[in-house]
Amino acid sequence: MSGRVLHGGPPGAPPRPRSEGFALVPALFLIVVVGALAAVALRLVVGQQTTASSALLQAEALAAARSGIEWSAYRALHGTCASGTLSLAEGAANGFTVVVSCSATAYADGAGNYSAFLINATATRGQYGTADYVRRVVRASFTNETP
Repeated sequence: MSGRVLHGGPPGAPPRPRSEGFALVPALFLIVVVGALAAVALRLVVGQQTTASSALLQAEALAAARSGIEWSAYRALHGTCASGTLSLAEGAANGFTVVVSCSATAYADGAGNYSAFLINATATRGQYGTADYVRRVVRASFTNETP
């Protein structure tokens, strides 16, 4: 007789091999499948959070660049069209650096002399190549001529 333990069935029936541990294989398979699904779900959640964070940073950079346009337009309309740098430190704009350039071109229209202004504002935050780096450029042109 072999070294396997055999259990008998009803009296007179031939002995049967033991079937203990049969459920172990499907249970292990189920654990591996559920673990793989959890890993995939985690990757998706992390990817969505990264995308949302990036979109928020981009919106903040756009707002910071627009702030630079407003700042330079105010200065231009009050006689100083010059380049400058803003280091923003309030609210959502905290940490952004905005580099603004302004150029003015004089022109005559009818009886008046006016200026056309071209303003470029570049808002940046973070170091290039890192996950939190963001940069937005906004351009605006306007005149001081009244309708």
